[in-house]
Amino acid sequence: MNPVKWLVRILFLLFLSHLSISADTITVDHFIRDNGEVVVSSGKVFALGFFSPGSSRNRYVGIWYFQVPEQTVVWVANRDNPVKDNSGNLRIDGRGNLALFHGNQTLPVWSSNISITGTRNTIAQILDSGNLVLLQNDTGRAVVWQSFDYPTNTLLPFMKLGLSFRTGLNRIITSWKSPDDPGIGNCSYRINPSGFPQLYLYIGSAPRWRTGSWTGRRWSGVPEMTSNYIFNVSFVNTADEVSITYGVTNSSFITRMVTNETGIQQRFTWNREAKHWIEFWDAPKDQCDFYGHCGPNGYCNPVHSDVFECTCFPGFVPKSSQEWYLRDGGRGCVKKPGNSTCQNGEGFVKVEHAKVPDTSAARVDMSIGLKQCEVKCLRNCSCVAYASAYAESDGGIGCLTWHGDLVDARTYTDAGQDLYIRVDANDLARYTTKGPFHKKGVLAITIVSAIVLFLILLALLHCSVRRLRKAERRKRKNTFSFTSSSLFEDSICEKEIDESRRNGDLPFFDLSTIAAATNNFSTDNKLGQGGFGPVYKGVLFNGKEIAVKRLSKHSGQGVQEFKNEIVLIAKLQHRNLVRMLGCCIEGEEKMLIYEFLPNKSLDSFIFDDSKSSLLDWKKRLEIICGIARGILYLHQDSRLRIIHRDLKASNVLLDAEMNPKISDFGMARIFGGDQIEGDTKRVVGTYGYMSPEYAMHGHFSTKSDVYSFGVLLLEIITGKKNSTYFPDNPSSNLVGHVWDLWEEDKAIETVDSALADSYSADEFLKCVQIGLLCVQEHATDRPTMSTVVFMLSNETALPLPKQPAFIVKTQKGDEISTSEGTGSVNDATITMVQAR
Repeated sequence: MNPVKWLVRILFLLFLSHLSISADTITVDHFIRDNGEVVVSSGKVFALGFFSPGSSRNRYVGIWYFQVPEQTVVWVANRDNPVKDNSGNLRIDGRGNLALFHGNQTLPVWSSNISITGTRNTIAQILDSGNLVLLQNDTGRAVVWQSFDYPTNTLLPFMKLGLSFRTGLNRIITSWKSPDDPGIGNCSYRINPSGFPQLYLYIGSAPRWRTGSWTGRRWSGVPEMTSNYIFNVSFVNTADEVSITYGVTNSSFITRMVTNETGIQQRFTWNREAKHWIEFWDAPKDQCDFYGHCGPNGYCNPVHSDVFECTCFPGFVPKSSQEWYLRDGGRGCVKKPGNSTCQNGEGFVKVEHAKVPDTSAARVDMSIGLKQCEVKCLRNCSCVAYASAYAESDGGIGCLTWHGDLVDARTYTDAGQDLYIRVDANDLARYTTKGPFHKKGVLAITIVSAIVLFLILLALLHCSVRRLRKAERRKRKNTFSFTSSSLFEDSICEKEIDESRRNGDLPFFDLSTIAAATNNFSTDNKLGQGGFGPVYKGVLFNGKEIAVKRLSKHSGQGVQEFKNEIVLIAKLQHRNLVRMLGCCIEGEEKMLIYEFLPNKSLDSFIFDDSKSSLLDWKKRLEIICGIARGILYLHQDSRLRIIHRDLKASNVLLDAEMNPKISDFGMARIFGGDQIEGDTKRVVGTYGYMSPEYAMHGHFSTKSDVYSFGVLLLEIITGKKNSTYFPDNPSSNLVGHVWDLWEEDKAIETVDSALADSYSADEFLKCVQIGLLCVQEHATDRPTMSTVVFMLSNETALPLPKQPAFIVKTQKGDEISTSEGTGSVNDATITMVQAR
C-alpha cells in the first residue's frame, strides 16, 4: 500500500478515535460519556455531546454544528443544572426516557421526563435538522419527545415557535444568562396569542420589541421579509394552535436565529468561504423599534428623527407639551378636548405604511373585508381605529378594530399597511386625501394643540389660585381641616387636570361579549364560587379561553377588592403572576377577565390524594421557585411595591405546563418609595397563613408575605394543609408539627408519600429549613424574598431557624382562641369591605 495513503488512514483513524464519533442514535446498550464521545447526525450536520461554554468549567449536554469549526451550540439539555466534573453520561433510563446522570447517582440531572405508555424500548436520534428525537422503537419509531419542542436560545429552520392550545405546549426562545452560562436568561422571544397574535421580544416581563401582526405574507414590523426572502414562512392561527415556522428556500444555507442576553434578536448565516458567521438581520435596530417609544396614541417615524420622531395620531394631542417639546414622547397623546366621535359626522383618516398598533387587545373578525370593517367600526363609538387583518392576502382579508389606546405604532418609507384612525367631523374636514401628513393637516394639529395647551395652562393656573386662596382662608382661621365643599371643589379641579391622563391600558369588554363567551353565565361554565362571587370559564369569538370573575350583585364583600385588583394587577407583568386581560363594567355588572389557566389552583393538586402524585419533586421545586420569584417581583422589582396579604395554595393557579401564577390581589396593599411596612385596623387574609404580628396587631410588611410563603412551602413539600390534625400532637398545626420533628432530626418523616422516590432527601431538608426560616416568630428574623430566592437557587450554608410562630389550637365550644405565638386555624378568607 502507498505509504502516504497508509499514513493518512492512520491519522484519520486516530482522529476518529480521539473524537469517539458514533452513530446518530443512543440506545439502552449504547450511551455517551463525557470523555469526548459524540453522536453525529447521518448527514454530518449536527453533533450531540458534552461541552463547556466560554470560560466555564461546568459541563452541559448540547447540540452544535458538526462541520462549523467555530463551535456554535444551538440547544442545551441541562441548561440550569450543570455537571461540575467529567463524570456525566447520557443514556436511556429504565423508564424509557433520555436522561443525563452524574457519575453513579440514581436520580438524573436532566431527563426528557415524559410518561411513556406501552413499550419502553426507546432510542434517541439526532437528525440533520438539529432536532433530537426520542422514538418508540417497537411502534414504527413514533416520536414521543423532541428537543424542537423545548428550544433554548436558538431558532433553527423548520423549528416551530408558538403555542398549542390542544396540549398547552408553548415553544419559546430564551436567552442564555451569559456567554459562560447557558441557564435560562432574562430575555425571551415568543408568540403572544391574545387578540391578534404577534411575536414579542421580552426583557423579563416587559416587551422590548414587537414584530407586528401577520399581514398574510409577513410580519408588519419586519419589512425585510420581502418576496425574495430566503425563507419559506408558515404562519398557523387556528383554534388548535398559533405558531410560526421558518423554512429555508435553499437547503445549503446554514442559518440560525438567536435571542441573546442583551435583548437583541439576531439572524446569522454561515459564510463558508470566510469561515465565520455573518449577521444579516437584527431587532430592535432603531429607536422606533423599541416598544411603546412614542407612548399611547403616538406613532414613530424615523424619517423625522432630525426634528422629533414621535407624532400624535390624527385627533390626538401630546399629553405633556413640555415633555414633547423636550423630545420625550413616553407619555404619548390624548384625545383633543371637545372631540366628538360618536354618531356626529365623524370619519376616518388613513395612515399609510404603518406597523399597526399592538393587536393583543384588538378585536378580530375574519369573516368580513375592509369596507365592512369600516362600517363595523363606525357603528361602535368605542372603536378608535381599524385595519385589514391579512392586508397582503388577495386584497385584504379580515378586520382588526381597536377600542382603547393605540400603542407601539410606527411608519416606514415603503413597507407596512394602511391604518384608519377615527376623527371627528372637524378633523375629517381638515385632512385631505393626501392623508395626515399633508401640510394643512399638520398646521391644523399644531394650531389646535397650541389652543389645547393654553386651555390646560389656564386650568392649572385657575386651580393653583383656588388652592392658594383656600390655604390662606384656613391659615386665617388657624385650622387645617377640610370642609366638604372644599373637597368637592378640589375634586372638580383635579378632574379638569386629570382628564387628559386617563388611558386605556386595561381593555374593556362589552357585557354582550362576555355573556356570549360564557354561554350566558351557564352553570356548566362555572369554575367556582368565592366571597367575591362566581367565576366562569369563557371562550371568546377568536377561540381564546378566559376566566371571568363576576362580582355578585348581592355580595356584602368584594367591591373594594374589585377596585383594588383593577388598580394593581393591570400594572403588573410577570410570568408568575396571573394576567388580567380586561374588565367589564356595565350597569350593576362588574367583572374581571383573566387568562384561563386549565389546571386551576395548586391546592386542587397537593391536597388531593388522586392528583398529588402528578406533581413530582422536580415540578414542586419549580412551583416553589416560581412562587418565590413572583413575590420577589411584587416586593422589589415591580413599578409598585406590593404586599399581597393573602398568599395561599388556592390563590396560586397553574397553567397548562403546571407553572405557578399568583392570583387574587383584592387584599393587596401598595407601598411607595422605601416603605416596607404598615398598620391597619382591617385585618384581612386567611388564618393559618397570616403572620402573628399581622393577625394580632394589624401590623403587616413584606415579612408578612414571607411568613405566608413559608407556610405554603411546607404545604407543598408535605402535601398537608396547615390546619391538618396530627393525632400525636392534636394541639399543633403543620408548622408546629414540622418544627417538632426538625428539633428531633426527623423532619424527613414529613415528606409527602405521593413523591415516592422522586425526591432528594438533601433538597427536601433544605426546603424544610427554608420554610422554617420564613415562619420564625419575629419578623426581623425572617429572610427577605430576595434571600429566599437565592437560598432556593444556590448551594449555600443556611442559618438555623428559631422558634416559629406555630399555632396552638384551644377548643372552647365552637371557638378557636389564640394566644402569644398563635393564630387561628380557620381556613377561610376574611374580607371586610371598608375604606383603606
